[in-house]
Amino acid sequence: MKNPPPDADPHADRDHGEGGGEDGHDHSHGTFLGFNLELVFAVACGLCVLVGWLLGALTPVPEAVPVTLFVLGYFFGGFFTVAEAFTKIRQGQFEIDFLMLVAAAGAAALGEFFEGALLLFLFSIGHALENYAMGRARRAIEALADLAPATARVRRGAETVEVPVEELEVGDTVVVRPDERVPADGFVTAGESAIDQAPITGESVPVDKRPVADPDAVDDPEALDKEHRVFAGTINGSGALDVRVTKRASENTLARVVELVASAEGGKSATQRFTDRFQRVFVPAVLLFVLLLLFAPLVLDEPFSESFYRAMAVLVAASPCALAIATPSAVLSGVARAGRGGVLVKGGAPLEDLGSLTAIAFDKTGTLTKGEPRLTDVRAAEGVEETELLRVAAAVEALSEHPLARAVVRDAGERLGDAEVPEASDLQSITGRGVRARVEGEDVFIGKDDLFDEVPGEPLPSSIRGVVEGLEANGRTTMIVRRGDRWLGVIGLMDTPREDAKAVIAKLHEMGIRRAVMISGDNQKVAEAVGRAVGLDDAVGDLMPEDKVATIERLLEEEGKVAMVGDGVNDAPALATATVGIAMGAAGSDVALETADVALMADDLTHLPFAVGLSRQSRSIIRQNLWMSLGMVAFLVPATVFGLGIGPAVALHEGSTLVVVGNALRLLTYRRER
Repeated sequence: MKNPPPDADPHADRDHGEGGGEDGHDHSHGTFLGFNLELVFAVACGLCVLVGWLLGALTPVPEAVPVTLFVLGYFFGGFFTVAEAFTKIRQGQFEIDFLMLVAAAGAAALGEFFEGALLLFLFSIGHALENYAMGRARRAIEALADLAPATARVRRGAETVEVPVEELEVGDTVVVRPDERVPADGFVTAGESAIDQAPITGESVPVDKRPVADPDAVDDPEALDKEHRVFAGTINGSGALDVRVTKRASENTLARVVELVASAEGGKSATQRFTDRFQRVFVPAVLLFVLLLLFAPLVLDEPFSESFYRAMAVLVAASPCALAIATPSAVLSGVARAGRGGVLVKGGAPLEDLGSLTAIAFDKTGTLTKGEPRLTDVRAAEGVEETELLRVAAAVEALSEHPLARAVVRDAGERLGDAEVPEASDLQSITGRGVRARVEGEDVFIGKDDLFDEVPGEPLPSSIRGVVEGLEANGRTTMIVRRGDRWLGVIGLMDTPREDAKAVIAKLHEMGIRRAVMISGDNQKVAEAVGRAVGLDDAVGDLMPEDKVATIERLLEEEGKVAMVGDGVNDAPALATATVGIAMGAAGSDVALETADVALMADDLTHLPFAVGLSRQSRSIIRQNLWMSLGMVAFLVPATVFGLGIGPAVALHEGSTLVVVGNALRLLTYRRER
């Protein structure tokens, strides 16, 4: 399915119901001379009702004058309500609008034109204001679509021409001047700058960007480091950049986010499904109850007109308008607020689930850790200088392309400073155990302890073996270095935890997450070391992909609900098995955006407590709204049976609807905790 361009309306050709789906009301009414017609008609209805009542109560005008004004009130107040009810009836649905029209028609049949017009006024003004309030949440989503500029400057040979962003092709080079928004996803080919990525990833600090070494050698743009990649809609800093376009406007990250956030409006949570089932049973039950009330004169000594009026009042009181809007308004506001904070939530179900779970499982590499090994320990043997150990190790490993070798060269170079590193030659890999090379005329062996059981020379000294065992017990990957017949020492490497991982885990525990578990393919000792460092409750290592799925399934049995946090690619089966799959660093990754229920757009673990906190607040507001709306119905139905009039019933009914919507809109102001 093709995605809409960034400047397209993500809600075009959709029926904007209160839940974004088939249920609820379509309030997407047009405007006239800049005014919202629904609101204009509602105000006109109110003026007709007010003037008619004042004329009838305070002046000796003929009765036909106020009645005529009340009938005009019927027209203005019922115009949009009739249109919506007719649409629903054509779909075979008899909902709230229909109940209100029946009640207003009943009042007119009794000659109570004032009561009927007042009912339509309060109902229409309530819906117009509700439409305005819900529109605020939708505009927060739709504002994402306006982030990308409409045009881009493209290099065409020796010239630079300005074209609409929709005409950009993959491979084009666009010029981004200082303080401009980036027009397309791509990577930097020239220039350096810092880019504010907050509109897409939620990162609070601009990210430094620099060009790739060889633009023509980039086969997989998604594999580039974030210092090279840019996204449409982000804001350039003080430097000019040349950017190679990697995605068309309809397929870039911003367009995908707009589409997914907009479609999330229709995703129903457990509470929404409950209210839908409740309404399907409740509305027919109300109609049956109202029909029975019409036969009250058969058992009570009262005129039919009184029984009919009571039945109409009950019809108003029992209309579950607040209930219909309670959950969708909160879901829409929560999803919109999450999107502004760099978190993509795909609908009400993951929003509620994330707010109620008590266990989170983390992948290790790239999630809790930086995803790249670091040289953490240098243990020189007795009588050996640390500098010699590092110089020899760096010389040999410079010949290898292994990730651990690159880490040794990089970090040893930082530690050595200006110290000279000799040249090595004749590298020979001893598969699975280590390497051999020549340095300054001597053989050098670097590898695991079992390497030295195979090569000539003295057996591994107990002192060196003790150092290895101590480092491995703390999760280090070890390399023993021997030069000729001399043991130089041991170096230890580790994929180090992110600086903010420990604080994030502590914050999640504060929020009520009872179990924070790491599942990793690394060995158990490494997993335990990382787990201790960041404050996890449990760490499980030596897991194959299918073992990760089994671990998630076990957690589901023990906890009921569990979230899984990973990169959205290698962890796809575990993410799909968890109640809520959360992908980190999803910006620019179509796989991560499609796989996860929740996507943290930035590669930033601190967005996780924000997502959990917002989801918990959303769930709390959903429950408040649910009880408020059900409570009002439970109060009004018996109250109208025992004599409460249509006017007060409508005021309380529509008031509760606006209170519910206002409560939901509080989510738009949710603050990220620091």
